[in-house]
Amino acid sequence: MYINFSDIPGHHNLFLDYVYEFENVAEFYSNDFRNKENYLKIFKNVTENRSDLSPTISEILTNQYSQLNPSNATQQNIKKLSDKKTLAIVTGQQLGIIGGPLYTFYKIITAIKLSRFLSERYDDYNFVPVFWLEADDHDFNEVRTVKIIDEGNSLLTIGYKDEIAEDDLKQSVGLINLDSSINEFFDKLNSSIKETEFKSLIFDRLKSFYKEDKSFKEAFRDLIFNYFDEYGLIIFDPQDDEVKKLLKPVFKKEITDFRIHTERLVHVSATLEELYHAQVKVKPVNLFLRVDEGRHSIEPVENEYRLRRKRKSFTQEQILELLENEPSRFSPNVLLRPICQDYLFPTAFYVAGPSEISYFAQIKPLYEFYNIVQPMVYPRSSATILESSIANSLEKYSVNINDIFIDIENIKKKIISSVEESSVDEMFNGISIQMESTFDQLKEKLLDVDKTIADSSNRYRDKILGTINELKSKAEKAQQKKYEVTLRQIDRAAVHLFPNSNLQEREINFLYFANKYGEEFLKKVFEELQISKFEHQIIRL
Repeated sequence: MYINFSDIPGHHNLFLDYVYEFENVAEFYSNDFRNKENYLKIFKNVTENRSDLSPTISEILTNQYSQLNPSNATQQNIKKLSDKKTLAIVTGQQLGIIGGPLYTFYKIITAIKLSRFLSERYDDYNFVPVFWLEADDHDFNEVRTVKIIDEGNSLLTIGYKDEIAEDDLKQSVGLINLDSSINEFFDKLNSSIKETEFKSLIFDRLKSFYKEDKSFKEAFRDLIFNYFDEYGLIIFDPQDDEVKKLLKPVFKKEITDFRIHTERLVHVSATLEELYHAQVKVKPVNLFLRVDEGRHSIEPVENEYRLRRKRKSFTQEQILELLENEPSRFSPNVLLRPICQDYLFPTAFYVAGPSEISYFAQIKPLYEFYNIVQPMVYPRSSATILESSIANSLEKYSVNINDIFIDIENIKKKIISSVEESSVDEMFNGISIQMESTFDQLKEKLLDVDKTIADSSNRYRDKILGTINELKSKAEKAQQKKYEVTLRQIDRAAVHLFPNSNLQEREINFLYFANKYGEEFLKKVFEELQISKFEHQIIRL
């Protein structure tokens, strides 16, 4: 079953037009991902118009994997990157603890399956899936929690440590080492999730990845490696010192020539604001600098560069000298990251979620500025997992999943009405209209007696109508209590399918399903997830 994204609340018009009406947004993107006739031209442009860093990247990756035991498929894909006819299918994500929301896995699966599809179709090229670890991101609060459904069918948020206050020091998440609090995190998870035959195994495995003194980056990498290495997924660490050395030309150009591209970025973003929305606020310099373990935005002020929230400034000569000697301290922001990615890799496609598709609309000028071929931006597959018990409840009351996405309270009313011989709406139907009509007639007659009394009738009418509405509300509550079991089943369905009024994939962690069905459920999702429908898919377990 598939649902059009336009039928699901929360999707921006920019994303909807990108997927379904590309001609409306064509000015903001270099390529239409649906235009397969243009693929070969883009493949050729990517392979011919880039610095030949592939052998170096292949060597760096070999070193990054030296402590792991990659599958033959992954080893072969790393070697293929040395070949000029190899193209990368890239995706990436923040380092959400134990994987973050389900869509992280859906992005990876899309990249792997798209690589397979292209490999079967275009014999002249190799296609390898690459996962970019967004380890430089410093938003710890976004990655520290997971959401699961507990035994009481409530959505539960469990976090590692406390949130960091807005003004506190923020460092790249990938550099943060886990401490003993990770044991408390797992204790909370363990006590909140039901006992199953798979629980012990899955928890032991997760604890082997996320343990004291391991960094967020290492733990996340090991998790992804465990589940997707067999498919040949290449996991790339952009925080590697050797990688930062390769990126020095990009960083230098950003520092010295920012005035040239900022004006165009601002213009594109302003146009987007008029027509749709600008996903990212444009900054003059799209770089951060790490100082005293904190990651600070570089801001040009007059003839120097200052660090946001830091009493520190540099001349251009000083900051360029720092870049030359310590490039590892520099990192791109969200707009420059794709440029770094596609400077390093021969990227044919970037697999993106709705928000990423939106910010790619802003950065076309940067690709032109850096003379890099912009890859096609491919929408990641999107899915909701429908468990049999939930499906049975929906079928019992003739409820469509679309209804759950739109108005759960209206569904409840309809269900009660369908099983109740006389619904509350029917009981009170027309009473308010009758009362208003009666008072209108009475007012007319009172005008002949006394205008003041006639005018005061409105006040009495409002009191009576208010009493009727209060009575109706009490009747609805009484009826709801009468059908409490039915309503609980619908609430349960809503928590599973549209938690927090949001798609399941954006809220629930994979642990909830792995604990109930075993880790094999990921293989079923891998097999069933479609990458060419461009609609929201319902996968039944």
